[in-house]
Amino acid sequence: MKATAPGRINLIGEHVDYQGGMVMPAAIDRYIRAFAQENQRPEIRLSSSRSKGELVIPIAHDTPFSGDDSWANYAFGVVAKYRDAGYEIAGFDVRFESDLPVGAGLSSSAALETAAALVVEEILGINLSKTERALLCQSAEHDWAGVPCGIMDQLAVNAGVSEHVLKIDCSTHEITQVPLPAELSVVVVDSKVKHALADGEYAKRKADCDAATAYFDVEFLRDVTIDELDSARLQIGERVYRRARHVITEIARVHDFSAALDAGDTTRAGTLMAASHSSLRDDYEVSCHEIDALVKIAIRLGAIGSRIMGGGFGGSLINLVETDTASQFAEEIVACYRKEIGLDVEAMAVKLVGGACIEGIG
Repeated sequence: MKATAPGRINLIGEHVDYQGGMVMPAAIDRYIRAFAQENQRPEIRLSSSRSKGELVIPIAHDTPFSGDDSWANYAFGVVAKYRDAGYEIAGFDVRFESDLPVGAGLSSSAALETAAALVVEEILGINLSKTERALLCQSAEHDWAGVPCGIMDQLAVNAGVSEHVLKIDCSTHEITQVPLPAELSVVVVDSKVKHALADGEYAKRKADCDAATAYFDVEFLRDVTIDELDSARLQIGERVYRRARHVITEIARVHDFSAALDAGDTTRAGTLMAASHSSLRDDYEVSCHEIDALVKIAIRLGAIGSRIMGGGFGGSLINLVETDTASQFAEEIVACYRKEIGLDVEAMAVKLVGGACIEGIG
């Protein structure tokens, strides 16, 4: 059997999903594929085109992996979640292959989790809803990989729709499908600066947001107004204030961005992406000089909007461009960055595609 799970981009709404905010992601045509078959043993055998050897894991295994084997937390962690939910899982062999960059802010983790989940469901003969599967994968990432992620990545990977952006309410999990105008395309630039969210910076930002919600006695920062936040600036401290200001203003930008797309106002959409990047750079402090340099080059080359995407600390730049210039833009930003900064990046025009699926082989 083969399970295919796409990566995802996020046009706007960064670092707000774990605060119940609004986001606008889409699944893209870069994938992790899982090739699997049952092995008639009480064990899972994992291998990947990006790691050496094979991991043989008893189905009853219950502790996270570390070091070179830590990637298995995203795959076996999902298996363990089905097991712990009461399902009796037969042993299987699975190999993962991918053309989805790792550490580039394109949700390779959520794609790996979802591919593993689809394999387990096929073996069990069950079919969870896309939201149920996304929540299970999110739980696995929390408990096995140690990353306190929100729900955006898993929902986008599971619920993607061709040629559409998903406007997701991360509190209710309600999804609205928003067509991307044919004259607009997305170009992703992988800065080749890698991040590891579990190293602690992601968790520190989330802890700052949690400090703000505790002060206001609310579940999510989406329930706090900017005026309320401003009035508490001295009490909560400057760092927590700036983290919370990013979240509150970014959620507002998502609503405005969706309205701009509906109205065909591409200039407004680009302005909102620029404001998002500034907020992520200055208030949330998750950008870096390589990404900031790429944003400046992208705008100079004619991008409608450009900003850092993903967890931050490197990763990718997302650019909204005119469709008839997408390929040229991708070539030029690579050449300009190499000439001006002296480093290589990878740029790819991506298509918006449907979500994860499973299909038989042979």
